[in-house]
Amino acid sequence: MATTYEAIATVTVGSGGAASIDFSSIPATYTDLVVKLSARAVDGGDTFANVKITFNGSTSGYTNIRLQGSGSAASSGSDGTDSIFQKYGTNGSNTTANTFGNLEIYIPNYASSNYKSTSSDSVSENNATEAWAVLNAGLWSNTAAITSIKLELLYTTIRNFVQYSSATLYGIKNS
Repeated sequence: MATTYEAIATVTVGSGGAASIDFSSIPATYTDLVVKLSARAVDGGDTFANVKITFNGSTSGYTNIRLQGSGSAASSGSDGTDSIFQKYGTNGSNTTANTFGNLEIYIPNYASSNYKSTSSDSVSENNATEAWAVLNAGLWSNTAAITSIKLELLYTTIRNFVQYSSATLYGIKNS
């Protein structure tokens, strides 16, 4: 059985930055979804920014577990049921100039009537001691089909995506 990726939509941030990257009206015609993000935070002086993810505008039912390393230490953790997913590891403004972190999120069975699981891996890019690599697994305890995805950058407050940050949403079909 061949698996095919089909680009559903791509968003590239223009001059002045953007507070979020949004995908809406996601069709239920695929088996799974994949989001690929290349991003950097505008401000804040941080070495990384969390990627805050919400499905269908929902503010409840998200749980996460993660394994992460910063270049000098490794750790793991989990978030109890929360109002958002946080997938860690894109570049903050206190990293090497003009570099972007990368994140891939895999969402199987997004249109089913079951709870939605996710897995992701992310890396920040930094020509210094601290750069992050993070593996994350999550669960959205909601039976609705995913029809929209919102990506935001979060540290202690919402950050903007810099110009040229981009995300592509792919649909996967098994044929």
